[in-house]
Amino acid sequence: MDHFYAPGRNHLFVPGPVNIPEPVIRAMNRNNEDYRSPAIPALTKTLLEDVKKIFKTTTGTPFMIPTTGEAFINMVIAFIVCLSFHLLECLESFYGQFSGTGAWESALTNTLSPGDRIVSFLIGQFSLLWIDQQQRLNFNVDVVESEWGQGANLDILASKLAADTARTIKAICIVHNETATGVTNNLAKVRRILDDYRHPALFLVDGVSSICALDFRMDEWGVDVALTGSQKALSLPTGMGIVCASPKALEASKTAKSVRVFFDWNDYLKFYKMGTFWPYTPSIQLLYGLRAALDLIFEEGLDNVIARHGRLGKATRLAVEAWGLKNCTQKEEWVSDTVTAVLVPPYIDSAEVVRRAWKRYNLSLGLGLNKVAGKVFRIGHLGNLNELQLLGCLAGVEMILKDVGYPVKLGSGVAAACAYLQNNIPLIPSRI
Repeated sequence: MDHFYAPGRNHLFVPGPVNIPEPVIRAMNRNNEDYRSPAIPALTKTLLEDVKKIFKTTTGTPFMIPTTGEAFINMVIAFIVCLSFHLLECLESFYGQFSGTGAWESALTNTLSPGDRIVSFLIGQFSLLWIDQQQRLNFNVDVVESEWGQGANLDILASKLAADTARTIKAICIVHNETATGVTNNLAKVRRILDDYRHPALFLVDGVSSICALDFRMDEWGVDVALTGSQKALSLPTGMGIVCASPKALEASKTAKSVRVFFDWNDYLKFYKMGTFWPYTPSIQLLYGLRAALDLIFEEGLDNVIARHGRLGKATRLAVEAWGLKNCTQKEEWVSDTVTAVLVPPYIDSAEVVRRAWKRYNLSLGLGLNKVAGKVFRIGHLGNLNELQLLGCLAGVEMILKDVGYPVKLGSGVAAACAYLQNNIPLIPSRI
């Protein structure tokens, strides 16, 4: 049979792209419009103001970059490369890079010059990819590598800043939440270290799988450039990178010598002053979708959204523990509330867990990538997702583990998650 439409819904539990809520789908179900008409600039103006709220900034300047075209070229090149090895292992990298890679490049090329020294932390596949981009853009990248499953080594950062009396370090680049290993870094501590040494380096943060899901405070933590992608916690389709720049970053852009065209902030700022906002053609559908997505987040309350992700992450970790398995994340201080990477025993190929999930249960789980390929499978729990949806995923994982020969007690993980959630899920505000 060439194609069989499985009944019900696909249970999408990769750490991005994520489930798209029905109000967003309906908002996007519209024809194209002239983006130079009065309606689109008016919509864009409200979006730019409201996007600042998800970064928790009042001083930052946001840029909503339609990254699909640039990333499509990247995808084609990467797809050709991936034909030479395990194809499924690459798919999430394709989806993530549609929006994330463009935002990465925007952050780097607008604030830095070729040859500038960067301290960058390698803790998993996506920090590795960002470092690769930094090197290919001809920056002098000082890589601080940790074992996969650990967070960024901030003691080494402190020693490097202490030794940098000549102030040669121009930027610190860090991935807030590494989705390959389920590790969250402590951004507040990075800022404290920078302040302790009174170091002027720019603070650049990949918040692709954290912003709108984990606690993120751009102004309070002195982040100079933060970025995210539409397909993660915003719960939109892939295709928009969102970058927010501090006044310090905007000032740095005036002297940065990196070549940039499509991602040049100056082009956007010119159109901001003109009141038309777009130097290039945006996706009209994504703009209306973003409006609906932000409305849903603000209706729930951003802090409540973050608390919900906290419940989902805790419930998942309790289930993993009840199964007798281990989290790839090595310390409690690094655990992620948007993705859990589950280590499997040596006699099980984690890729088979993912294949069986798709083939038998219509459940999409995340593969182990690169160094943890075959060793972990990942449960994504971010975006527009509730507790009962998560419990369905956990039940599916238990059956899959049984299928692949792991002696799990059916119901053990679900029971552990239920016991926690039953005591912690709040009433729906509109139904109190």
